[in-house]
Amino acid sequence: MTIFALGINHRTASLDIREKVAFAPEQMKEAIQHASELAEVDELAILSTCNRTEIYGVSADLDGGSPGKVLDWLAEYHSLSRLALDDCCYIYQHEDAARHMMKVASGLDSMILGEPQILGQLKSAYAVAREAGKVSTHLNQLFQQAFSIAKRVRTETAIGQNPVSVAYAAVSLSQQIFSDLREVNALLIGAGETIELVARHLLDKQVGSITVANRTLSRAQDLAQQFGAQAILLSEIPEFLHGADMVISSTASQLPILGKGAVESALKQRKHKPVFMVDIAVPRDIEPEVSKLEDVYLYTVDELQEVILENMRSREHAANKAEEIVEAGVSAWQSQLQALDVVDTIRAFRSSVEETRDLELEKSLVSLRSGQDPEQVLKSLARNLTNKLMHSPTTALKQAGEEGRSEHIDIAHDLFGLKKPEDSGPDSEQ
Repeated sequence: MTIFALGINHRTASLDIREKVAFAPEQMKEAIQHASELAEVDELAILSTCNRTEIYGVSADLDGGSPGKVLDWLAEYHSLSRLALDDCCYIYQHEDAARHMMKVASGLDSMILGEPQILGQLKSAYAVAREAGKVSTHLNQLFQQAFSIAKRVRTETAIGQNPVSVAYAAVSLSQQIFSDLREVNALLIGAGETIELVARHLLDKQVGSITVANRTLSRAQDLAQQFGAQAILLSEIPEFLHGADMVISSTASQLPILGKGAVESALKQRKHKPVFMVDIAVPRDIEPEVSKLEDVYLYTVDELQEVILENMRSREHAANKAEEIVEAGVSAWQSQLQALDVVDTIRAFRSSVEETRDLELEKSLVSLRSGQDPEQVLKSLARNLTNKLMHSPTTALKQAGEEGRSEHIDIAHDLFGLKKPEDSGPDSEQ
């Protein structure tokens, strides 16, 4: 059996590559099933966020070839060359895969150390994989252990105090541009968890006004109601863009929401009053060409690095403690995995014994029906059961003795609760 994790993230791949291998939510279930079939993987889940695309899998193969097949599938699915992914992909197997997933769940592998959103995203990936029918015993166990360790990291370390996320970093950066957010009108594009966090942070900073634009008006209205904001449709953005001093966007759109032309028109109406923009989405919501316009300060997730580095420095001590918790989690997971193997062995042993019992019982019942002496039938049943149950272990023990494998004999004493010869010899009570 091979347990693996493979993918790319903000440390190994540029934004250009990350957005090419991102999965839209509506693609996910079909992609999981497709990858599982083509790569011959029994269990499989896909995590796709703005900073990473990762695939977790369990395969019955013993040669460890499954991750390579999955990587071939990933390249083909997104119409990329395998070589392009080889240059930025990482592959972990067995305990290294478990360790990586636990670090991801705990926010230890995030762009912003300890950010809390990734745990929810991992739980969503797990739920979708279950819906696709591709989570069974081993992957379920790995996910549950990762969730448990992430909870411990949150409760036992300071890494979760004063939560910091990409959303928080974006708002922090805006404070370097605007001296007073009370005079700023913010346009938020999207209505997901990230935008909700942005709105919450902006409200804490007493931003002047918030407008929420979304493909579905009802969702925008729900969010707007929470924060005293205005809700509009994405199609209405051109009418409101000129009034926005700050634009922060995070949607799951596969195509840009804001183009260079729309921003140019808004700038003319604003008489070239500067606009601060942050594009958190992958793939990008704002065309890269917008950054070439004067009076526009456009930042992507990769350009929030300075805020992120400051956060990482403040959380290093907590991260060291979190690493210890993760290592304990990996050890516990390995023990659980071994226990699963023992359960399979116990089931096989019980099945074998029950089969022998049923065969001998049927013979005894036939003998009783034919009128044989019940006492003799019972004695025969007991004798035959004893002989057949003892045959395989006795043969194996004799062979172990002949070959000098004393450790096997010691194990047999432990398994069957037997007294060792030295415990029952003639001098044992002297």
